[in-house]
Amino acid sequence: MFALIGDLVGSRQVQDRTAVQDRMVGALREVAEAVPGLQRLEPTVGDEFQGAFATLGGATRAALLMRLALLPAVDVRCGLGQESTEVYDDSRRPLLQDGPAWWAAREAVDSMAPARRSSVRTWVGGPGAETVNALLLCRDALVDRLSERGCRMLRLALLGETQRRIAEAEGISKSAVSQQFARGITAVRDAQDLLDRAGTAERTEDA
Repeated sequence: MFALIGDLVGSRQVQDRTAVQDRMVGALREVAEAVPGLQRLEPTVGDEFQGAFATLGGATRAALLMRLALLPAVDVRCGLGQESTEVYDDSRRPLLQDGPAWWAAREAVDSMAPARRSSVRTWVGGPGAETVNALLLCRDALVDRLSERGCRMLRLALLGETQRRIAEAEGISKSAVSQQFARGITAVRDAQDLLDRAGTAERTEDA
């Protein structure tokens, strides 16, 4: 299981915090529908939210979709942790639970706090995550370079929309969309698809 803990970056400096909270709740609902998890994404305390997924691909896709849904109003960072967990009270919302997966996810969130890593927005905690974190570092850097329109296009691409449909949604030519895809959208989408397939392969081997 992959636990996900997310929080809003710099939200205390936002003037209309109510609007930001409403937008976060809407994004959580949308992403939960697009990427079903073992535990549905839900707000917890303050500016944080959490959820749990069966695969790394699901967790990283949900983290990226949350970020894209809230940019440029506010940024998001997500810590992920793979391990076991124990639910003590499933009647509470959020669930009362604990375990190594959540400890690793919290460690990952805390590791993104120092200024030297201020551009990092997704991180996997715990041992053995170096290769995945190398990919996530590059992914975050590419997303940072996208315009507001580019972020919208990437979000739609991750949701399965074609370039033609994206062009129609943005009211621009397909050629203009192709140029944006060549500047990083294709790379981020295809890298995410690889993570999805890797997770599916691991589950098949374990079956």
